[in-house]
Amino acid sequence: MTGIARMSRALAAVAAGLLAASALAPTAQAAPEPKAPGEFVDLRAVDPTIITEMRYATAHTFMGVRVDGYRQPVCLLTRPAARALHTAQRRLLRQGYSLKVYDCYRPQRAVDHFVRWAKDLDDQAMKGEFYPLVDKSRLFEDGYIAEKSGHSRGSTVDLTLVRLPAAPTRPYVPGENLAPCFAPEGERFPDNSLDMGTGYDCFDTLSHTDDPRVRGVQRANRQFLKKTLTDLGFVNLAEEWWHFTYRPETFPDTYFDFPVARRSVGGR
Repeated sequence: MTGIARMSRALAAVAAGLLAASALAPTAQAAPEPKAPGEFVDLRAVDPTIITEMRYATAHTFMGVRVDGYRQPVCLLTRPAARALHTAQRRLLRQGYSLKVYDCYRPQRAVDHFVRWAKDLDDQAMKGEFYPLVDKSRLFEDGYIAEKSGHSRGSTVDLTLVRLPAAPTRPYVPGENLAPCFAPEGERFPDNSLDMGTGYDCFDTLSHTDDPRVRGVQRANRQFLKKTLTDLGFVNLAEEWWHFTYRPETFPDTYFDFPVARRSVGGR
């Protein structure tokens, strides 16, 4: 065998070895998204009549942008919390009302997004609506933003009441003129819910469920919502009329980070 032939065979062997190694090597892929435990469900699978307006899947938020982790406008909850809402809805429908959810399970990545935004004191695009009287530098100190949220445990929900038949609501238009969230009902951003005295996610003490300045029909509406849910095992957060946690929580110590999407539950 000539020297040239031996060299050609050696090069061919090296090439074959490289091809074999590449075939055996795993393909570099992004890590798969985490999925929800089996105890989580899509609320619409438990009760499709409950109205959903998942605000954080839109730009109509206190940050003015869609929130990280909200892939689709779906309400994911632990099964016991969803079933309790179903029971509440059945009672409300007989009285001519419906629940409307604004937020349900919230991934940790969304909470991290809130924290980053709160630390950027130059970004105050939505101040005129959501925190007109609160200095952004105080959002952590005053408890409006925190590094952990009970929503990430899956049994907490933000919601309101709507009188049936539900009136249509117009979408938020980015850049539109903003009205304070505590302005009279006809002046603040339109919502088809009962008048609760403030809009959703209003960073103001007027959002406290039992604030004495909220009277008359607005107070009665808050108490109606609160009683309906507390009778079924929910506990209201005193600082937010819209915030309720079902107890006992299925995951009292776990903060999840799977995305808000239909495929996160039910093996889809």
